[in-house]
Amino acid sequence: MGIRNDLENNFDFEIIDEFLDHYSMMVEIMEPLIVDLGNTDRFHRSIEELFRIFHNIKSASGYLQIAPMVRLATLVEDALEQLRVCDQVVNEETITWLINVSDMFTQWQEDFKMDNELSKIHFSLLILPDMEKA
Repeated sequence: MGIRNDLENNFDFEIIDEFLDHYSMMVEIMEPLIVDLGNTDRFHRSIEELFRIFHNIKSASGYLQIAPMVRLATLVEDALEQLRVCDQVVNEETITWLINVSDMFTQWQEDFKMDNELSKIHFSLLILPDMEKA
């Protein structure tokens, strides 16, 4: 029994489908927005959109009681808040970390599609990069 089956046993089918549709769209646009964090002209739009995405994932996965997603989305949301306050383009280390985070959310999307158990969070994602180094 995989993650999708678990959700279907505990929540209405329409809620799950709506979550997965929105989740798919958010995962699809994560990486281009992350790359844009290194661009002065696109930084503000991208940081705000990424913050919104991770906030929405945190909220929806919290409602659906998907604890690993809540934990990682919360960590990323907090990191993005720090970057919003700094108000400057992001360094390569941070972009690489965020792309790896995006890959984890992409893997989870595949886990949903295949009805696998949710993949474990890669330990390296729990270590924040040095976000102040330019």
